[in-house]
Amino acid sequence: MRSPLLDEPGAVAAEAPDTDVAAHYGDPFAEQRALAAGEAVVDRSNREVVRIAGPDRLTWLNNLTSQKLVDLQPGEPTQTLLLDPQGRVEHHLMLVDDGEAVWAHVEPGTAAELTAFLEKMRFMLRVEVSEETARYAVVSHAGGEIDLPPGAIAMGEDVLLPRELLPEHLGRRLAGLWAYEALRIEAHRPRQGFETDHKTIPHEVGWIGTAVHLSKGCYRGQETVARVHNLGHPPRRLVFLHLDGSVDVLPPHGAEVTADGEQVGFVGSSVRHHELGPIALALVKRTVPVDAPLLAGGVAATQEVIVPPDAGRNVTIDPALRRRLR
Repeated sequence: MRSPLLDEPGAVAAEAPDTDVAAHYGDPFAEQRALAAGEAVVDRSNREVVRIAGPDRLTWLNNLTSQKLVDLQPGEPTQTLLLDPQGRVEHHLMLVDDGEAVWAHVEPGTAAELTAFLEKMRFMLRVEVSEETARYAVVSHAGGEIDLPPGAIAMGEDVLLPRELLPEHLGRRLAGLWAYEALRIEAHRPRQGFETDHKTIPHEVGWIGTAVHLSKGCYRGQETVARVHNLGHPPRRLVFLHLDGSVDVLPPHGAEVTADGEQVGFVGSSVRHHELGPIALALVKRTVPVDAPLLAGGVAATQEVIVPPDAGRNVTIDPALRRRLR
């Protein structure tokens, strides 16, 4: 759904899958600074919105997803994952409960698959699932007090805004998606479909704790999460990259990351930060030394550790028993 804010002066559309919103409005670095200072909002209205209503909604979602939701309080934002039976990430949901329903927003183009799965899992429970993308748009800010118009739903630094109010953008100046991505990458926050692929498990990208509760009841994919956390290590790890600023290109999503001429991973997202210069997130093999110089799409890069190589294996256990459990 194309955003009306793409008709604002200076608006330049972002690249896929974000072509329905603006990458910037003519001054990317000024927009970054304004967003970081709490003076701007970002149009992320290409994200898709799902609503789950009914008295059984929290217990039901608690049993399906990775986060402990059964005691979620109204107005408390959180995030959760829907995993496949092997523990690989299928959906990453940002959500909040308003006392009557859970509202979630997900990556562009994924809500139909998510709602179809949820509908199949309803059984006789008192839940109702609906896609609300046509009615609500996601806008994001970086903190500070913000006046919400009637009908808006606060989700921490995200707001679900009735679409007809989108041109008002909460009384703040507009910043493009590049500004949001710069702050996201700086904060080491992965994005599904960028820092993840079809093999990604939560430990690899640092979603343990933020989107995964390690002591809740069973859910699909939990066995893999528990096994890695207690007995093993994730095969890959998320890293933050400082890129060579003398090169006039940014490595695109999916570009190879190499060490000593060997491919060891791929670039997730890259951006020019108004203070840090060119930066990126990448997923690399766990065994890559943390001080190894890398090339990201041919651009020299140094690492900052996000997920340490020794992540997981948190239980001391007899080696013979460990072998049997693998």
